[in-house]
Amino acid sequence: MKTQIDHLVVVAQTLELGVQWCEATLGITPAPGGEHAQHGTHNRLFKIATPTYPLAYFEIIAINPGAKRTGSATASRWFDMDDAKLQAAVAIEPRLVHFVASTDDLQAARTALKAQGIDRGPAVQSSRHSRRGVLQWQITVREDGQRLFDGTLPSLIQWGKPDAAEPLRLHPRNTLPRSGVTLQSLAISHPTAPKLQAAYEAIGLTGVEVSAGPANLIATLHTPKGTVALQSHGI
Repeated sequence: MKTQIDHLVVVAQTLELGVQWCEATLGITPAPGGEHAQHGTHNRLFKIATPTYPLAYFEIIAINPGAKRTGSATASRWFDMDDAKLQAAVAIEPRLVHFVASTDDLQAARTALKAQGIDRGPAVQSSRHSRRGVLQWQITVREDGQRLFDGTLPSLIQWGKPDAAEPLRLHPRNTLPRSGVTLQSLAISHPTAPKLQAAYEAIGLTGVEVSAGPANLIATLHTPKGTVALQSHGI
């Protein structure tokens, strides 16, 4: 299977605060995104792709206070967004908390992680409206909403419907303009680095540096404000 970095996830207390943070920290205004009725969230996006990370984009996501969730009322939101510790952290300022990896065989990737003793969660069919049509994807979301490994084990996404002839046709990479921000590197440190590295290898994920140390996710970006390093600090 082929697995690569798809997008970075920054959680904000509100989408408005996320936009303000992006403008102050990265020097750009993110493009409109959409709403996720199943989770009661909404987002803003911008492209950060390079030849090394050809699919990469950046997501700023927040709970939508006006949304009526269509999913199970007992299910936690994705990316630990209902977690009290994470909510307290993003109340101070928006925070890089996670990344998502794109795979061309999500079920095989889930099976590979299960062989490593890791339950990444079921594949959930999701969609949202875009300017070019309905964007479809499958993504792994656990019932408890947990990201796992302090956010350093990516959620897995497979774009398009399962039988789509061109699954990446509406991928945000193809619909977002150049932003002036590009991803230079993504590095992970974690106390269980060997287990995390084995999980990456099991799903064929490359382009992410893994080292032993305190839990952290470090994204280095080239921006209009110069080089900016965003860190999760274990949140």
